[in-house]
Amino acid sequence: MELFYDTRGATVRLSFQQNAFPEKPKHVIVICRLKDEWLLTNHKIRGWEFPGGKIEAGESLEAAAIREVKEETGALLKSLVYIGEYEVNDQTSTFVKAVFFGIIEKLQPLSFYFETNGPIFVKGNIIDLRWEKQYSFIMKDKVMEKCIKVIENMKNTLDEI
Repeated sequence: MELFYDTRGATVRLSFQQNAFPEKPKHVIVICRLKDEWLLTNHKIRGWEFPGGKIEAGESLEAAAIREVKEETGALLKSLVYIGEYEVNDQTSTFVKAVFFGIIEKLQPLSFYFETNGPIFVKGNIIDLRWEKQYSFIMKDKVMEKCIKVIENMKNTLDEI
């Protein structure tokens, strides 16, 4: 388990094991790729970030991840891989998010995107690019950096998916 602080000063604990925290994840985030590009969403308030959101009543983590990607970007997933989960404690509340990696099968433009202005494709090293001003604060913490490095280390496995 790794411990650090996010850009807003909240305590963050990251684990690459399922059920690492007493509280179950109530949110998901999906790091997405379509071939050699990252697929993000342009959140109306926070800026560019990977798609994600709250799990609905009776919904599994995987179903929430698939739904959020589709609602926020129009993308349909070819595959979905669990990466880890992290807990954020900002002194007033604590929540846990599950992190997935998704490979996009195809993009279907939507007439309406939930909470976002639709999809954004980014080519290049997202770990470096995420510091640009259009990116959400969520992209700038160590969770994204560490999860992307795990994904990059899984390259041989991912090529088979």
